[in-house]
Order: sequence, then structure tokens, then C-alpha cells
Amino acid sequence: MPLERLKVKTTKEILWIYILKLLADKEMYAYEIKKELKKKFDFEPALITPYVVLYRLETSGYVRREKKENKKYYYITEKGKNLLEEGVKYLNKMVEKLSQ
Repeated sequence: MPLERLKVKTTKEILWIYILKLLADKEMYAYEIKKELKKKFDFEPALITPYVVLYRLETSGYVRREKKENKKYYYITEKGKNLLEEGVKYLNKMVEKLSQ
């Protein structure tokens, strides 16, 4: 049970960091992001969750949206790149402390 809670806390509850990582690699539309989460990180959030997280990231200025080919593509902003970098540093520091 504790391990399952840890998995939820480090995946679905910080979904924003995974989405920013995907968008740092290339622009994507929302459904593509959902598929890539499963493919690259081996977990699948609820159907609507990535859309909610994308909306929050967009309204906070971490991603921007552009309509192209009748799809809404998302791009990471400089602010989003900085947040991703800080988030990864924090997680690496925690893993390092736990590994000592």
C-alpha cells in the first residue's frame, strides 16, 4: 500500500513535470501527450486529467497553445523550461538524499 501511494504521488500528482518534459522535446496536441505519457513514462492518468493540467500550465504561462491543422498544439515557454529544470533538480536532490 505505501508503495502504491508513492507511485501515485510521483506520477499523477506531479503530472505537470512529465507534461513539461514531453513538451520540452517537441510540441504536441493534448491527446498525443496522453499517449506519450503511457509510452515514455509507463503510466496513464485519467482521461481528462492531462487536459486540466495543460489548462493550468497555460494559464500560469508555462505552456502556450496554438491552433494548427484543426488541432491545438502546446509548446513549452521559457518560464516552463525554468520550472521543469527546477523540478528535476529538486527530484534529483531528493533521490540523492534517499540513496545515501
